[in-house]
Amino acid sequence: MPISEQEKFARIRLLRSGNIGPVTYFQLLARFGNAVEAIGALPGLAQRGGGRTPRLANTDSVKKEMDAADRADAAYLFHDDAEYPTLLGHMENAPPIFTYRGNIALLNRQSVAIVGARNASAAACKFARKIAHDLAQQGCVIVSGLARGIDTAAHMGAGPGSIGVIASGIDIAYPPENAELQETMANGALVIAEQPPGTEPLARHFPFRNRIIAGLSAGTLVVEAAPRSGSLITARLAGEAGRDVMAIPGSPLDPRARGCNTLIRNGATLIQSAENVLEQIGSIDERLVREDPRPYELQLVQTDMELSDTSRRTVENLLNMTAIGTDELVRQSGMPAAEVATILLELELAGRLDRHAGARVSLKP
Repeated sequence: MPISEQEKFARIRLLRSGNIGPVTYFQLLARFGNAVEAIGALPGLAQRGGGRTPRLANTDSVKKEMDAADRADAAYLFHDDAEYPTLLGHMENAPPIFTYRGNIALLNRQSVAIVGARNASAAACKFARKIAHDLAQQGCVIVSGLARGIDTAAHMGAGPGSIGVIASGIDIAYPPENAELQETMANGALVIAEQPPGTEPLARHFPFRNRIIAGLSAGTLVVEAAPRSGSLITARLAGEAGRDVMAIPGSPLDPRARGCNTLIRNGATLIQSAENVLEQIGSIDERLVREDPRPYELQLVQTDMELSDTSRRTVENLLNMTAIGTDELVRQSGMPAAEVATILLELELAGRLDRHAGARVSLKP
C-alpha cells in the first residue's frame, strides 16, 4: 500500500534524528508500526534507557531537505517500496531511505560492482571499461561509486546499464570533474544517494556508500587497489554479505596491484574476462534473491508490555566497551531475544550504546 505524505515526512524525520541508524529505524517501525507513532514514543524509550531524549530532526530542516530533492528532480525510495532492491534489503544495515535520479528499474536487475583505485593505471582503466561494456552487453548492470579512475571507467563502459552510488547528497557532484558524467547517468542510467540533499561528501560517508555498492551487487570485482583502500572495504563487505568477491591480478611490482593480489591469495576469484564474471555470479545463493527480505520485521516486545528493571540490569551488566554479538547476550542472559532487542533499543536511543558490524553492540565510553 502507498504510504501517506505524513508518514513519508515522519520517516525522513525519524532517520535524520540523533542516535537513530538503520537498525534502530527498522526496530522502531517494527514495534510501533509507523514513524508517526515511533517519534511520539522516543522520549519514553530513551528515559527507560537511562539517557536524554534523542535530538529530533527539526521539521523545517526536513521540509528544506525534501524541497531540495524536488529541485534536483530526485525522488525518495523507502525500504518497503516495491522498487526497493531485493539484494540490498538483505544487508544487515540496509539504508531505509535513499534518493535517486534516473531509471529505477535498474535496481532489481542482475548487478556486478566494479571498483578500484582512483589513481589507476591507464591499462587498468582500459580493462575496467572493456569488461563493464562486455558485461552490460550481456544484460548485467554495473554498480560503482562515480569516483575517479576505475569507477569512472566502469560507468563509461557500461553506459545506460550503470548505477552510480555517491557519498554526497543527490544534488552534489563529486569529484567535480565527474559532474557531467553524473548528470548524464541521472538522465540515462541511475544515480542514488543515502545522504540528504545538500550534503558534501565527507570521509566518514564513503564506507556507508561502499556497503550500498556491495549490497546491490551479486558480486564485486576489484580491478586495481592498494592495501587498506576503500575498494578493499567494499570487497570485505561483499564477502560478509555472502556475495562473490573477484579480483584482477597485477604485477607484484605495482603497489596498486597489491590489494587485488592479496584478495586472490585469500580466496577471491581470479578474473580475466566478462565470461569469468558471469560464470561466478551464476552460482549466487538463491536465499539472497528470494522476494521481499523485510529487514524491518524484527521480534520486539509489544508496546503494551513493560520490562522489569531487573531485566534491564541483567543486560546492562553483560555489556561493556568491547563489542559482543546480540545472540551471545541472549544466550548469557537467558532472556527472550525480543526482550534483549528492546533493551538494546532503549539504550541506543538514550545515547549509551554503539552498534557494530556483525550484529554486535557495546556500551559507549
